[in-house]
Amino acid sequence: MKESPHIRYFDHAATSWPKPPVVSEAMVRTMVEAGGNPGRSAHALALESARAVEHARAAVASLLGIADTRDAIFVPGCTEAINLVLKGTLKHGDRVVVSSVEHNAVVRPLAVLESRGVKVVRVPADAAGRIDADEVEHAVMAAPTRMVVCQHASNVTGTIQHIGDMIDIAHDHGAVILVDGAQAAGHLPLDLTALGADAYAVPGHKGLLGPQGVGVLHLAPGFEPKEFVQGGSGGRSEEVAQPDARPDRYEAGTGNGPGIAGLGAAAEYLATNGDEIRAREQRLVRRLHEGLLAISGVTVLGPPPGDERAPVLSIVHERLAPDEIAFALDRRFGIAVRAGLHCSPWTHEAVGTLETGAVRFGLGWNLTDEDVDAALQAMTDICR
Repeated sequence: MKESPHIRYFDHAATSWPKPPVVSEAMVRTMVEAGGNPGRSAHALALESARAVEHARAAVASLLGIADTRDAIFVPGCTEAINLVLKGTLKHGDRVVVSSVEHNAVVRPLAVLESRGVKVVRVPADAAGRIDADEVEHAVMAAPTRMVVCQHASNVTGTIQHIGDMIDIAHDHGAVILVDGAQAAGHLPLDLTALGADAYAVPGHKGLLGPQGVGVLHLAPGFEPKEFVQGGSGGRSEEVAQPDARPDRYEAGTGNGPGIAGLGAAAEYLATNGDEIRAREQRLVRRLHEGLLAISGVTVLGPPPGDERAPVLSIVHERLAPDEIAFALDRRFGIAVRAGLHCSPWTHEAVGTLETGAVRFGLGWNLTDEDVDAALQAMTDICR
């Protein structure tokens, strides 16, 4: 196998890389030692596979503060979880209040629902991409509202929303709330039971450090969106209807067993190392933020220095295009970032970069002071 060149990887907001070794080890072990189909047979391999899935479910639930493991639904990813909740809840004539800084994982399914008669009301953001909870309440109170949708943290600006206030507002006015936790899970401490959102969607492959192709949807007790996939669940096979019980209702068909096992191993890794990782990410994002502000011509999007943010930081330059900067960082310095609109045009519209896009640095678990200093030196050389 050809040895990969050293890469300073600042694209963790897209997907974490590399993964902790325990993740791939768990995935391989599951394929080699537990190759049966979980919940489908009573032979030893199938039972071992089922145990691996439920062990992973327990590890993920414990990490995310999900009191009942049955409320932790394994899904192919955060996007599918969001689609499930939106399309399984909203119908013609319903009204949904949504922040104006959402990812296309929210924007596009809402556009489909809007074409089917769902009323979509956007709440504006300030220049840092922050949503005012009072504005949310005003929008919710303006007319009967079925759902509120808001991200927990931005994949462009790193802005952390006051999500607890928004949950209270939704519930005070008879609405349910869906939270996109794509940039929060793993990077912020979470107790989803205490938080109280009706639905919280999480990808496994970003801050949770698991593999791609698996995620988690937390559904609060009593909130039952209609499943949009029906099929085998391993039990009650004599019935035509999909079982009502969780998690079977939402996990039709054969799941991604190796991916689930890898996510479970990642959750256990974070249970031990998460506090240290989060503290280092916060220290490094501050270091990067302060260093970028010192480079002439660079503007940093989002909250000012000192404000808490997810470990995501995007910049624009007064003269250089984002794709020029990203290309130079990659080809000249071996630094991986992402340029463009980051699948979030609403956010770029809110912060004034819709026409240009931005360069995004996504920090993660394995980066060091040396990596940040190298990125700053490279940016200084490119922008000189």
